[in-house]
Amino acid sequence: MPELRRDPIIGRWVIIASERAKRPSDFSFAKDPPAPDTKCPFCEGNESLTPPEVYALRKGRTRPNGPGWHIRVVPSISPFLNTKGDLDRHGKGMYDLMNGIGAHEVIIATPHHGADAFMKDLSQIEKLTGVVIKRMRELKKDQRLKYVLIFKNHGKVAGGSNISHQHLQLIATPVTPKRVKEELVGSRRYFDYKDRCVFCDMIRQELDQGERVFLETKRFLAVNPYCSRFPFETWILPKKHSCDFDTMTKEEIKDYSNIFQSAMKRLAKTLGAFPYNIVLHTAPFRRRKKKGYWETIEHDYHWHIEIMPRLTQVAGFEWGSGFYINPTPPEVACKYLKLFQA
Repeated sequence: MPELRRDPIIGRWVIIASERAKRPSDFSFAKDPPAPDTKCPFCEGNESLTPPEVYALRKGRTRPNGPGWHIRVVPSISPFLNTKGDLDRHGKGMYDLMNGIGAHEVIIATPHHGADAFMKDLSQIEKLTGVVIKRMRELKKDQRLKYVLIFKNHGKVAGGSNISHQHLQLIATPVTPKRVKEELVGSRRYFDYKDRCVFCDMIRQELDQGERVFLETKRFLAVNPYCSRFPFETWILPKKHSCDFDTMTKEEIKDYSNIFQSAMKRLAKTLGAFPYNIVLHTAPFRRRKKKGYWETIEHDYHWHIEIMPRLTQVAGFEWGSGFYINPTPPEVACKYLKLFQA
């Protein structure tokens, strides 16, 4: 029998269509066409094909915008938002608007082309995580900005570009995104009622039950959440309460990189070359000290990574209702992911 499950954080309902339960081999998705036979702008040696770098983790004394880098950050060649100008918040009749101020950056994860080499190199994932944290801390200094969203689109179905070279995107916005704000509101409501973090309660229950956790390290766990919207949806969360991704220590970065690498390898072994989206949800910047402005956020919010395989289509019912239909119960997904050693 199908189940309706309610997300304890934001109150969203998900339909777990267990009667349609699908195994990994049941999913079919369009394979990406071969990349065009052109120079990759993200490969080492092709630095002139991108805008000038805003930051790079380099080897020794190598010069900016040339070879000799580990991680490179460049502005998007077609940015959604502009770094120059004032917000100019104002109204237009009943409507609110402001200038499109923000930052849109591409974080090139490796000098080398191809996903396999990158995912096998744990130290490179650690370097990448460190650079993400540096960029978040730097953008936090801009008083116009409220939030930094880190995301990755892999595969055409997931909105990926023609460039197959491993990279992330960073978009900094002058407002807190609605999806994040829903989590902030839900977390605060739970905290007001129970005086506990909803994510911490979820972590404790998942570890006790053991039905949906497929990886665990000293500091992190990888779980197929109870209200998974998508087949094999995976969250990575720190066990110790923390609302800000950019406060991780060196030891935590190392442990996080390890579980992220292991989770991605297990998903790839289970699903093959699957399309996916990855997003980081962390707390917004907090500068203002006024009554009611997310006063408990350090206690009630919990950063996490969401990995969303794009194995099914979101169609009319989902768009019209806000429900998601998941044909693979997270408990079933977890059993498959436990079968493979990373």
